[in-house]
Parts: sequence; structure tokens; C-alpha cells
Amino acid sequence: MGPRTRVASFDLDHTAVRAPYVRAAGRFLGPRGDVVSKFDLRLVQPNEQEIPTAPLHTIEHLLAGYLRDHLDDATLIDASPMGCRTGFYLTVLGEPAEERVLQAAAAALAGVRDHDGPIPGCDPRRCGNWRDHSLPGARAWAGDVLARGFIVQATVELPPEA
Repeated sequence: MGPRTRVASFDLDHTAVRAPYVRAAGRFLGPRGDVVSKFDLRLVQPNEQEIPTAPLHTIEHLLAGYLRDHLDDATLIDASPMGCRTGFYLTVLGEPAEERVLQAAAAALAGVRDHDGPIPGCDPRRCGNWRDHSLPGARAWAGDVLARGFIVQATVELPPEA
């Protein structure tokens, strides 16, 4: 793959990281000088666990709001679940420190763990798969992640291919 088609996350050694963690995954400078930062919010250990789709979907809906409440020094653009179902990519406008993102993520997950009431956006007009949710599952997964404790994870890259 050429430099524009290379996927940076494929260079991460998924066997050498220890979840749950927050990791700076990239910083991008826009044409007007804006900085967009991407973070890897890994909730479970890659290749050892994956979050089922219904709880992951509910975490996504709740995390979108709770992160905005707690990440006040940057603008959250998006919290996207990873296809491997081990966590989320957070895209923010600004350059918050990893430790700050870690604190905001922990507070947001505590909100998920303690959420009581309807799931925001969970109806057929607002969600493309509104029946695939599990609030009890989301609460349990968030509680488990918080009980294990978050760290800031350095990027561990695979050696270049020969």
C-alpha cells in the first residue's frame, strides 16, 4: 500500500498492548491550522475478548453524550466503535493530552455504568438498528472496564516488513 492508503492501526502490535487504555493514535493538521486528534479507546484486550454488538451499540449511544459532558477542553467530533468490537476511536478537534482523555473516558464510562433510563436515540427514526441494544449489557461491560483500571498506552509498532 502507498503512503496515502496505509492504515496506521495495522502497524500497532495488538499482542503487546494491555487494555483498557487510551492511546494517541494520530494528529492531523487541517488546511486552516485546525488540529484533529484521534485516540484509541480500547476497552477490552485485543484477540482475547470482544464486546457483543448490542452492548457495544448501547455504549456508543451513551458514550457520545457522556464524553461531551466530560471532555470540555476539546470538541468531540465522533466516537466510533471499532469493527473488532474491542473499543472506540475518538476523534476530537484540538490537542487534549492523553491523560485528560483518559479522565474523560473514565468519567463517561462511569456514566454508562450508572445510566438509568432510556437510551438516547434508540428509536427507529434516530437509529439504523434500534432493536440491537442492551442497557444491562452496556452497564456491565462499562463496570468491568472501570474495575480493571485505565492506563495511557504507548504505541507499540510492529517492526517494518522485510
